[in-house]
Amino acid sequence: MSKPYFDPDFDNLLERINGPTCRVCIDNESMEDCTVVKVDSVNKQGLLLEVVQVLTELNLTISKSYISSDAGWFMDVFHVKDEHGNKLTDQKLINYIQQGIGTTRETPSSAKAKTYTNKVFRPERNGYTTIEMSGTDRPGLFSEISAALAYLHCNIVEAHAWSHNDRLACVAYITDQSADTPIDDPGRLADIEEHLTMVLRATTAPSTSGNQANQQEVKTAGFLQGSEDQGTMTNVERRLHQLMLSVRDFDGPSGPPNLPAVTPTGSEESDEEGRRTVVMIESCDEKGYSIVSIDCRDRPRLMFDTVCTLTDMQYVIFHASISSGGGYAFQEYFIRHLDGRALSTESEKERVIKCLEAAIERRVCEGVRVELCADNRAGLLSDITRVLRENGLTVVRADVATQGEKAVNALYVKDISGNEVDMEFVESMKREMGPIVLHVRNETNGRSSLPPRSSRFSLGDMLKSQIDRFNSLTAL
Repeated sequence: MSKPYFDPDFDNLLERINGPTCRVCIDNESMEDCTVVKVDSVNKQGLLLEVVQVLTELNLTISKSYISSDAGWFMDVFHVKDEHGNKLTDQKLINYIQQGIGTTRETPSSAKAKTYTNKVFRPERNGYTTIEMSGTDRPGLFSEISAALAYLHCNIVEAHAWSHNDRLACVAYITDQSADTPIDDPGRLADIEEHLTMVLRATTAPSTSGNQANQQEVKTAGFLQGSEDQGTMTNVERRLHQLMLSVRDFDGPSGPPNLPAVTPTGSEESDEEGRRTVVMIESCDEKGYSIVSIDCRDRPRLMFDTVCTLTDMQYVIFHASISSGGGYAFQEYFIRHLDGRALSTESEKERVIKCLEAAIERRVCEGVRVELCADNRAGLLSDITRVLRENGLTVVRADVATQGEKAVNALYVKDISGNEVDMEFVESMKREMGPIVLHVRNETNGRSSLPPRSSRFSLGDMLKSQIDRFNSLTAL
């Protein structure tokens, strides 16, 4: 006689009802090719994003996910792999996930973008001054920002910049060049802010319409996500999303385009590899949800980008299903406004579609990735980006950091004129870098490069001469 079946989850029913308020289970047995992360918790707005942030911060790939958060309870399942495509076997990593997700319920909800009155500030925990910049992009703008900070005797400890649809967002951590300490003098902070604002507002366009001027937003501002998480990559990337959203990069280029534009609402985007992005919104009248479906090429951090955007637009995700395979991803979200309403107008649906398209595309940067590692010193980033600009290359994305005495700069560059970057010219850098270690990766979609421009002088020689000149000046 067979025994009746009992759902194993019933064994923990009392614990789930009475506490603890969050349970995290790491399962390495159920699936052969991935680790299953299960989260049960009392729900709150923004909890899904906080959980995804923890997994994203560890460079884990989320191949599938199932989310449900009705009746005040959050239940989520993630299928994850490490950055090498393997199951999670490091017990320290597993413990970190359990602790990191388990403590999200104790931190203040970061669902809403925080607003601060102080525009440049000193986060005492990290000892840096944080600056935010956003506005209309133009070729060479990141180089001009780097030069302005060097002129103002600021050392760039870390910086991250995104460029999309003629908009730029940048978050930089700086210190005083002479003392390597945070800058907290109000007068000097005001000068830095004023100078950077002038750089951002400058434009090469002969004229601008009133509408464009209204859309442009320039600001330098400090932000703080919490003392324990200050400076983590996911928090910086979330802030970049928010800054891009604030300057409406989802509206497309504001003038003559120097970057690829976002596709029209609900349409398909194709390139030589058949790339395709489709965002659609349907109504579920029976349950009062709006159903957002996304079909696009898969890539790392995709779920973080879409969940981040919906959360910061003040939508609640009640249910979701995420899957990926064959290089593509499909995401489906059941959402409502914070006040419980579904999306009611076509204009609102169009705006959500455009914002999600922008969130998917703004991280994707096709071009040449140049990684430079050199002894850190004041003005190094300014010199590197200036030489790139003088040779017809513009930085469209940047991740700059210092590791001990070394500066590690990962720059995505494109030809200012819109042509393909001459890879023979870029490769010449590697042969003549001298003290600078250079790695180059072409991330264009298999397009052929232009014929070599033999008349150009060596960028490697230029950078090397910059370092030699600096060393000679400091030796005097």
